[in-house]
Amino acid sequence: MFQPSINREKILLSKVAAGDESAFTELFKNYYNLLGVFILRLTESEQLAQEIVQDVFLKIWINRQALADVDCFKAYLIVVARNHAFNSLKQVAREKRRQKEWVNSVLQLAAYETDEPGTINTNDLIEKAVALLPPQQKKVYLLSRQDGLRQDEIAMELDISLETVKKHMVLALRFLKNHLRTHIGIFILSLLEFINY
Repeated sequence: MFQPSINREKILLSKVAAGDESAFTELFKNYYNLLGVFILRLTESEQLAQEIVQDVFLKIWINRQALADVDCFKAYLIVVARNHAFNSLKQVAREKRRQKEWVNSVLQLAAYETDEPGTINTNDLIEKAVALLPPQQKKVYLLSRQDGLRQDEIAMELDISLETVKKHMVLALRFLKNHLRTHIGIFILSLLEFINY
């Protein structure tokens, strides 16, 4: 990457300050890669880095008159870019927080128990799913969740081994989880994935 001498840079900056587009193109070419690497280290996102580099050069062009007073363009560029990058990262963090809050509120509304038609009632879904369990899995699940029995107590109650109780419980919970996923819908699942984005 070519970086102009101090004298050449001063002349270049003066030309850009006067509105010379070809001088600005030269300045852009001289510093684009350097700035891109610097911003990428700060953001760890190629897409965001590219956006910031373009924004920084746009800002420099808009405020080009100030370049006539700049002694070291590289230092000036780094300061402008760093400030813009930090502002962009704060904005991204705020946006992600707002999206996460929105998703959480949607999920809370979806899980909220209500009798209004067209809304999700998770208790009804769970009861319907439990009714679909094979008899032994259903017994194990209900003794655990409704009656509050421990697994060893369930084993004694049903006269089966502790390992069998554990197996039935794992299968029951897996079935219920899959059943709820299917019936709550793709929308809620996509929101859950979106949180982890």
